[in-house]
Amino acid sequence: MFKDTHAFSGFSVNDIAKAKDFYQNTLGLEVNSIPMGPMELLELHISGGIPIMIYPKPNHTPATFTILNFPVDDVEKAVDELTAKGVKFEHYDMPGMKTDAKGIVRGNGPDIAWFTDPAGNILSVLKPM
Repeated sequence: MFKDTHAFSGFSVNDIAKAKDFYQNTLGLEVNSIPMGPMELLELHISGGIPIMIYPKPNHTPATFTILNFPVDDVEKAVDELTAKGVKFEHYDMPGMKTDAKGIVRGNGPDIAWFTDPAGNILSVLKPM
């Protein structure tokens, strides 16, 4: 039934203006505003052609899992560039998953580093294996 559908994903934020600024200016993604009655939705455009919807939700609760993974050639370089733009990386110290001083997990699967958007949703940069 859904084999040939063009499904898309979406997630909520508590402040659409902050989200637009972050995704457009900090991450450098193409972001379109879509008026929807009295509110505004955002449409993120990433490689592959299927947009990701961001919608405002007054009682937004941040996702407790990674909602977007951004593959990069060099995780350390991506972390340094995002840190320079004010992005703060998460730090974890759990069995099998300990981040270094920059917030990067290395040597246990793909190198990966997690950060949050202004609404607290979790994102990552990772080196594909």
